[in-house]
Amino acid sequence: MENFRRVARPVVHAVLLGFLSLTLHLPAANAALVATDVVVRGQQAQEVHYRLTTVLAREDVKHALIARGASPDQVQARVDSLTGDELQQLSAKIDQLPAGGDAFDALVLIFLVLLLTDILGLTDVFPFVKKPARR
Repeated sequence: MENFRRVARPVVHAVLLGFLSLTLHLPAANAALVATDVVVRGQQAQEVHYRLTTVLAREDVKHALIARGASPDQVQARVDSLTGDELQQLSAKIDQLPAGGDAFDALVLIFLVLLLTDILGLTDVFPFVKKPARR
């Protein structure tokens, strides 16, 4: 019995030290309530993003973008990088466009967004835009 206690004591200490080290190094979990408007805005942003992606996937839109010197892949990358508010603004402007036609106004709007991001130096799509000096 004395041999068992002599062997078990270091094992018990090692196990306790292991449990304590695991519990001390883990951060405490924090939980918070998520407001309904935050969830709704997130879902709306996903819907708008999907809608813009489907518009950009159309062949006539791709041809019009290429005709204006923009790559459809670069346009898609820029749409992917827009924030939720920017997506909402772009969607609102597209919703105000007249129905039908060849979506020329939508292409002009996308072109202007791309041009603005090029002028700000965030992207490099158009070779004719002067880029700001980088530090």
